[in-house]
Amino acid sequence: MSEVKESRLRLLGRYKFPIVVTLIVAAVLAAAVPILASIAGKEVSPASVDQKRLINAGSDPKNWVTRGGTTDEQHYSPLDKINVSNVSRLGLAWYGEFDTNRGQEATPLVIDGVLYTSTAWSKVYAYDAVTGKQLWFFDPQVPGKKAPDGCCGVVNRGLAAWNGKIYVGTYDGRLVAIDAKTGTKVWDTQTTDVKRSYTITGAPRVAHGKVFIGNGGAEYGVRGYVSAYDAETGELAWRFYITPNPEGKPDGAASDRIHAEIGFKSWGDGWWKKTGGGGTAWDAIVYDKDYDQVLIGTGNGTPWSYMARSGGVGDNLFISSIVAVDAKTGEYKWHYQSTPAEEWDFTATQPIVLTELEVDGKSTKVAMQAPKNGFFYVLDRSNGKLISAKNFMPVNWATGIDLETGRPIEYPAARYSKHGNDFLAIPGAFGAHNWPPMAYSPDTGLVYIPAQQGSYGYKHDPNYKYNPLNGAWNLASISAQATLAPQNEAERLGITQSFRGDLIAWDPKAQKEVWRVPYPSIGAGGTLATAGNLVFQGTPDGIFHAYAADTGKEVWSYDGRIGIVAGAMSYEIDGTQYIAVLSGLGGSAGLQIPHMKDPRAGVGRVLVFKLDGKGTLPPYERVHRPAQVPEEVFPPELVAKGAPFYGNCVACHGYGTYTNDEVIPDLRRSPMLLSKEAFASVVYDGILESRGMVSFADRMSREDVEALRAYLVDRAIQLKADEDAEQAAQAAGNPATKANP
Repeated sequence: MSEVKESRLRLLGRYKFPIVVTLIVAAVLAAAVPILASIAGKEVSPASVDQKRLINAGSDPKNWVTRGGTTDEQHYSPLDKINVSNVSRLGLAWYGEFDTNRGQEATPLVIDGVLYTSTAWSKVYAYDAVTGKQLWFFDPQVPGKKAPDGCCGVVNRGLAAWNGKIYVGTYDGRLVAIDAKTGTKVWDTQTTDVKRSYTITGAPRVAHGKVFIGNGGAEYGVRGYVSAYDAETGELAWRFYITPNPEGKPDGAASDRIHAEIGFKSWGDGWWKKTGGGGTAWDAIVYDKDYDQVLIGTGNGTPWSYMARSGGVGDNLFISSIVAVDAKTGEYKWHYQSTPAEEWDFTATQPIVLTELEVDGKSTKVAMQAPKNGFFYVLDRSNGKLISAKNFMPVNWATGIDLETGRPIEYPAARYSKHGNDFLAIPGAFGAHNWPPMAYSPDTGLVYIPAQQGSYGYKHDPNYKYNPLNGAWNLASISAQATLAPQNEAERLGITQSFRGDLIAWDPKAQKEVWRVPYPSIGAGGTLATAGNLVFQGTPDGIFHAYAADTGKEVWSYDGRIGIVAGAMSYEIDGTQYIAVLSGLGGSAGLQIPHMKDPRAGVGRVLVFKLDGKGTLPPYERVHRPAQVPEEVFPPELVAKGAPFYGNCVACHGYGTYTNDEVIPDLRRSPMLLSKEAFASVVYDGILESRGMVSFADRMSREDVEALRAYLVDRAIQLKADEDAEQAAQAAGNPATKANP
């Protein structure tokens, strides 16, 4: 990569880059896209994936044609030229730098010599998989004003390929087909209601010439569904709604029959009739070739509080479930609900892995999942029957799972909305396992789970009313537990130390842990297992690790400079095996910085490794402004008035104003705090909308905006005190733990 290109892309990724210059350079790059495709110097593979190639992907380990490697989504590579005996020789082969510093969560595809990957803002790159030469770049032009409509950053977790086309779901709810050879758009269809806070961050899947895509937005008040579109034309083939129609009538969809039979009966009267009930399928959508079905992992209910959502009545189907539907028609086949009447954000959208296990002496085709609620589930995927379940991380909301009924055995106090108590749940809303892929190795028989531990407070809001504004959270939970909003450095450190991560090797047959690698922070990345007896995983501090798959011994590591949270993959070309992973800190954990240790953020990259690779990365650069404290003094009552308005900012700028200011600006360090007019021009007038900072004039007056500034200045004063104390301790020869970056 040339120094000019490297410098240009690094500048484009910085949030504070001047607007006019950014727009000019972006226009130049956009105009250059067709040129990049035409001067690549080689014939770009047309990604010729069809049904036969898809279902036989396991016999073609040199390619990686789906997000999980094969339709079983095991995130396992049978390649073994890189193995536990020679992995110490692994080095960087090449890297590609993106044009954004937002979080990177995608697992790339490699098809016939070309590496395809999505990035933040739903952009797509194609590279020569050997040399790293960029072949084309596609920008779907997601409007910046859409950014606040998602809980966890403008991320994207991957692509699908079929018959010469690459498919990406965009953050603003579209499904786009791209010509795999040229990088030009083939078709573009809007899959969601643009008037609602729907987003797409998950990867599409494909089978039988249909592209399957879900959506997100349950926190904001939407109704989840999965759609299948014709891969050639973009026409809707079928749709399955996760929750019943709140108006009590059919949708004219594949889900009508089952909701008429059991769906409606599982809901009481409550705010779900305004919000739609949630259940969004924002990640796990797995094609099961053995039963020609699609397994859908569904999300939490809206609002969170069960009493507010459904009056404390019913299981609320099909939230927090795995639902199996016919791949061709979308017709319901079976379901398993891991958390009935869910009210803790315990989604079941987490990755689903397919394999065969011996059950009662018989080989059984199973689906395995480690969802947010902390239990590892093994299901018979012919009928959805629960085979076994055991907690893989500490939990305090249930004592276990009743194997006869399949239901959790809940502690009464966990039902906070019923009893009106303040409940501190373990795990909390971040989950014992979130979106990062878990891998399964048929060699060791183990599942490698990127697990995490943390708490979250919940309490029913008896005065809750649905807020229809886009980007407005609808939780009906008002916990007083200070688990996410530290007020000073000491409190932040206490919170950080109570959160941890683990890489767990789990035996799904015996339902027990085999080994564990602890991390001092949540947010560790997805896993890749290989036939070389290796497990790869990145961490938020930028280190890419390799462990012996059988013992958990660390056998290699590489400093990737910035946080690595995406799942890796492997491919082979001309006898050389490669390992590829995206780097770029972001997502929910990356934005909510109090719960991470030593996070690193910066312009995203794809990193590709091979044995004896000699590539190098630019040095890590991190420069922070000091706390910005104006001369004016705000009265305490104005500060108190402004504090609630920070609720509009928290999803992006961090709980308690603690964030990573290389991903999203730290408002305590923003020069905008020094001027009433400058601050209002951003928050009220929306001059930075193109970069995701929208106007909040629809929910705050100018006087409210000034009160918000007063609150942020108060937080900046606290930050300055923390930093002064740190400097004093260092001067006295007693280094303290550094203040939050």
